[in-house]
Amino acid sequence: MKPIPWNERTHFAGLDWACDHHDFVVLDAAGQITLAFRFEHTAEGWRSLREKIAPFPALAVAIETSHGLAVEQLLAAGCELYPVQPKSAVSYRERKAPSGVKDDQLDTWSLADALRTDGHGWQPLRADDPLVQELRCLCRDEVALIEQRTALINQLLAALRDYYPAAIEAFEHFTEPFAWRFIESFPTPQALLAAGKRKWEKWLHAHKLWRPQTAQVRLAIFARAGELCGSPAQCAAKSLLALACARLLLTLQRQLGDYRTRIEALFAQHPDHHLFGSLPGAGPKLAPRLLSELGDRRERFPDAQSLQCLAGTAPVTRRSGKFCSVRLRHSCVKTLRAAVHHWADISRRTCAWAQAYYQAHRNKGQTHACALRCLGQRWLKILWKMWTSRTPYDEALHTRNQLAHGSWNLQLTPN
Repeated sequence: MKPIPWNERTHFAGLDWACDHHDFVVLDAAGQITLAFRFEHTAEGWRSLREKIAPFPALAVAIETSHGLAVEQLLAAGCELYPVQPKSAVSYRERKAPSGVKDDQLDTWSLADALRTDGHGWQPLRADDPLVQELRCLCRDEVALIEQRTALINQLLAALRDYYPAAIEAFEHFTEPFAWRFIESFPTPQALLAAGKRKWEKWLHAHKLWRPQTAQVRLAIFARAGELCGSPAQCAAKSLLALACARLLLTLQRQLGDYRTRIEALFAQHPDHHLFGSLPGAGPKLAPRLLSELGDRRERFPDAQSLQCLAGTAPVTRRSGKFCSVRLRHSCVKTLRAAVHHWADISRRTCAWAQAYYQAHRNKGQTHACALRCLGQRWLKILWKMWTSRTPYDEALHTRNQLAHGSWNLQLTPN
């Protein structure tokens, strides 16, 4: 359906969403309330919404989110959605109510009126390809599960420090499943000592941990596990917590394996997988995350700066008279910023110019995070050009271009 020109639109709406109900307001071109009601977040409630907005085809709706079931239902109803940043929504409400009062109807009305007066400069929400949508959800959920895994590992280590320090001493990293299985097999120092040397050796062999340089050291640690441990009461209580954490970690790790299999399968199906797969340091984990965040609609980012702002690498400049300050950009897509940060860090190991660029900023006195942010800013400019031209990364081509421009070639010259 051909989009309605903004100056020909006669009605504008706002939706304030919640878990169990939503408020909806429709304004006419003069700002008068044409329709205002609350409906339940049920199939019947959404059906009533579609019936009430039927007289307003292709209704423009402002909403304080860009994803979720409410967004899907509005798109299915034929509405044209305009997502509003939460911080902007607060400003629009304060513009209508400087006293600071707040309620759902006020929020809904302020969103609708902001769309009426300012919406001509906003970008409507466009649905991504289903493959990109699924890949984005999977990648973000995978990151959330990894964060839960990290929290469980920290909780497990805290419990072990209270009653079982020998377990921590025996294994350098508790991020590996074999360390969790050790707690499952020997949950207390007393259980470890009662098992005896032959079972220790059998366990190490069964988990492929027998190494000439570490086996005897670990056996010696196991033998003195009872010298420093918690009281019987402490061991009885904390061992239950440690065992619960270990079993949760093993289950979570299996689920993360399922996520990784599905993510890799979807990534391989996307036509842009070769572009993101060619990025130095992106690898099988970061490449799908970058692809899922950018999507495949090139018109979203008319220039590299728009992508850099979305990723949070572009700084924010504040000027007033003689005052000028530059600070970190907080309003951005946090998942994309995290992916770019990790990618920039890993790229230094495989890309000579990336390490030189990072070191040049470190030599200026910038922190590690700030230097990585600058490197990420540089990488996003390259990625945007690759993405828009559909050309995989070429290290030799990029090096020739950089040397021709002379922007950082001195950093690669040996002393």
